[in-house]
Amino acid sequence: MKVINIGLIGFGTIGSGVADYLFKNASGLNKKTGFNFKLARIAEKNSKKVPTKYKNLLTSAENVINSSDVDVVIELIGGINPAKDYILRALRNKKHVITANKALLAEYGELLFKTAEKENVSLKFEASVGGGIPIISSLGDSLIANEIESILGIVNGTSNYILTIMEEEDIPMKKALAIARNKGYVEKNPLLDLEGIDSAHKLAILIKLAFGFMPKFSRIYCEGITHISSLDIKYALESGYRIKLLAVAKKKSKDEIEARVHPALLPLTHMLSSVRGVFNAVYVKGNLVGEMVFYGRGAGRMPSTSAVISDLVELARCLINKDCLCRKYRIISPQSLKSIKSLQCRYYIRFMAVDKPGVLAAISGILSAQNISIANVIQKERGAAKSVPIVMMTHEAEETGMQKALGKIERLKMITDKPVCIRVEG
Repeated sequence: MKVINIGLIGFGTIGSGVADYLFKNASGLNKKTGFNFKLARIAEKNSKKVPTKYKNLLTSAENVINSSDVDVVIELIGGINPAKDYILRALRNKKHVITANKALLAEYGELLFKTAEKENVSLKFEASVGGGIPIISSLGDSLIANEIESILGIVNGTSNYILTIMEEEDIPMKKALAIARNKGYVEKNPLLDLEGIDSAHKLAILIKLAFGFMPKFSRIYCEGITHISSLDIKYALESGYRIKLLAVAKKKSKDEIEARVHPALLPLTHMLSSVRGVFNAVYVKGNLVGEMVFYGRGAGRMPSTSAVISDLVELARCLINKDCLCRKYRIISPQSLKSIKSLQCRYYIRFMAVDKPGVLAAISGILSAQNISIANVIQKERGAAKSVPIVMMTHEAEETGMQKALGKIERLKMITDKPVCIRVEG
């Protein structure tokens, strides 16, 4: 039975899950695969996190990378540095690497992929997007015959959970965030989730797999959900929509890809609209398979462990067969990202305005000047409040004109707060 020696860097939530799985399920995995997976080295700065049963495996990251008895390095420390240095050195030492590091792949993926190809070793990353959802292998292998037309993804469980309980409990975002934090769904820096940065990292990886080029991460349009209120969620539902933080990639022409992350109104009939709580889902449209949805838990110890182990087994099969180990991604002619400014879509807009005659006419006039046509309007009756919401749904309009109109409307004296504008998808 072929022995696969593993060096693990990082013993946090996912790292400990991988180690425990290999410790408890080694014999069962061996029977399923015909390989003997042996955890040979563990590198962890905080040795107190590592249980006694693993103490004899503790070493430095240097020893994991340089050890002659390590075949596969699993990097699970996250972040850019020192993870980038560890992975590059491991690849250059002819070691195969598994990582869940979406930020590193999004920002330095091209360097890592080219290094792996040059050294004829593998870089695998199933756990980087969607936790245990097999979206990486599906796009890279199972759907290889397809020309991918579009991808829509709910790929951040924290934001999806917050939007879900804001709707279900009719509470503001601040309270929803506190509930999510108490349940352990929020990272130390919640803005990575709430501002869409985490979703944008994952979108960059999906674009590489689906369209064959690694976009410059800074060029991906990114907008979060911090400006969304329970009012917006309520009014969207009244109009037959649900608000989701959406990662979108679409092929617009032979050499242009649309890539954006932002809140979006999805019709209640859309397949992604029913994705609730911490669950993730990725909608893929291919020219042969049509529409597909990949759904499951997008993060957490066990789903991510499942993805890492799947990469490990695939690597073992390649090792024993001495097959080409560096996955060949779709190679397409040089492409570029289409600017958000040229986006054409429908919009939901909410204004908070002083309740007096002429307000609606003033807003409509500014929108009309930018060739923006209103589909319908909801204007709430006056009450005790000094300002009332005016909610509009537009016909399809251009992003540039919409932003110009919003800037002018915001400066009107009768507008009491920054307008909320959400794109409509689907």
